[in-house]
Amino acid sequence: MAAATLLGAGEVKLGKPFSLKDPVSIATLLAHPDDYAGKTVQVKGRIAEVCQMMGCWMDLVSNDGQKIRIKVNDGEIVFPKDASGKAAVAEGRFTKIVLTRDQAIAQAEEQAKEAGRKFDPASVKSGMTLYQIQGTGAVITSE
Repeated sequence: MAAATLLGAGEVKLGKPFSLKDPVSIATLLAHPDDYAGKTVQVKGRIAEVCQMMGCWMDLVSNDGQKIRIKVNDGEIVFPKDASGKAAVAEGRFTKIVLTRDQAIAQAEEQAKEAGRKFDPASVKSGMTLYQIQGTGAVITSE
């Protein structure tokens, strides 16, 4: 497990140091996903939710309400489970994931389980395309 490094004034650094200087907006990523797929990107936002089982993902939301998931391999980085509401900058490879309907059902079921929500497989009507960032590093601040 990657250790968290405490920085000044409540900052927590997770994973590898950033390789990019400036973040791209979440809205830009989602508006032009094929331009960024497979590339290293950096984003910033407020943490909306963190995986409560393993700390293996967090959802970042921009000021305009756009959301992107930062996913890491289990144990590489553990996002603090109490980080919701804090500001964060994250970096990693922007990925496109195409799911069949069965895969989409399995994913939605897992997310419902992680969040403690009920799940109805009939609510998933078709396959889907997801975009997320395979995270390599993040900085979480208390602001």
